[in-house]
Amino acid sequence: MYLALDVHYKDNYAKSVGVTFLTKDDETPQETLISTLEDIAPYQPGEFYKRELPCLLEVISKVNRNDLQAILVDGHVYVDNDGQFGLGGYLYEALHNQVPIIGVAKRAFHANKNTIIEVLRGTSNNPLHISAIGIDVAEAAQFIKEMHGNHRHPTLLKILDGITKTA
Repeated sequence: MYLALDVHYKDNYAKSVGVTFLTKDDETPQETLISTLEDIAPYQPGEFYKRELPCLLEVISKVNRNDLQAILVDGHVYVDNDGQFGLGGYLYEALHNQVPIIGVAKRAFHANKNTIIEVLRGTSNNPLHISAIGIDVAEAAQFIKEMHGNHRHPTLLKILDGITKTA
């Protein structure tokens, strides 16, 4: 089973959503998991993970981690070419290096070009920036490239985004 995660911040709380799926060909979630957390830490430049990580862990607590083949996060595993962790890396560490993490980012960082693979999907000329830990990055990029959907974003990630942003 795979788990894709996203968080959307409201005025005084965060809505965290996870969707589970079994294969890259799935076009609908097996299950949707939603958590709401209040008293979210304020955004701190360079330390976004401190705000987002508790939200992701809350959703992950609702699944059996032993069943997970990988977790997909909206963001980067590394923020630079030297291996400094981004959100995905910190999540991997928080899960005791037991569940592979695939970072799916919409924007590149100038300092992590050697830790990502750009993936073009559909007819888009705007790549997704794939990074990974606990799984080969080329394998992770191929997985994202082959996920269901004809657009830049795989179908399940579009569904996840939509659920996350609804009230």
